[in-house]
Amino acid sequence: MDRGSGFNILYIDTLDAMCILWSKLRLACSLFHWVIPRARAYPLGHIDLPVTFGKRANFHSEVLTFEVVDFLGSYHAILGHPCYTKFMAIPNYTYLKLKMPGPNDVITISSAFSHAFTCDCEHFELATMVINSFELPWLKESSTPIVSDYNKLTSSMAFRLLVETKAVGVDPTDPTKTVWIETQLLAK
Repeated sequence: MDRGSGFNILYIDTLDAMCILWSKLRLACSLFHWVIPRARAYPLGHIDLPVTFGKRANFHSEVLTFEVVDFLGSYHAILGHPCYTKFMAIPNYTYLKLKMPGPNDVITISSAFSHAFTCDCEHFELATMVINSFELPWLKESSTPIVSDYNKLTSSMAFRLLVETKAVGVDPTDPTKTVWIETQLLAK
């Protein structure tokens, strides 16, 4: 369940695991923004798949359109607003429940908090890896070079304070032990 997704997303690994041929995909013209940080992503295509919630005595089936994507994900699929609308489902993220009308009664889909926590941890690790793969090259280009010998530091590479400071001795017997404090501190 994704409270913010405007798409139903299916990962290519899931499509392959379902033994569905890529030739079944329809051409996709739209693109995603911010699914991958600071990048646009194009889906491989669309596919219509039947989705069923419930049990044999009380179930609801609909055909959903999924955007098939070829990037890493920690889930098999993401059900977004189009799914909730078609099934008239109401997600409750606090209790990890998805409720929708069925032919005989309300259909309730539940998850365990331990399972949700495991999925969140996997998703966090994956998101961190993806963000780092985009951020690290940028940081490398924009950062100052690493100097292994601090004696080679020039004044332009050194840390510069933005406020006026002064040195204050902390040990009257040793004048080298000082701290730097801001000169414009407010008295309270």
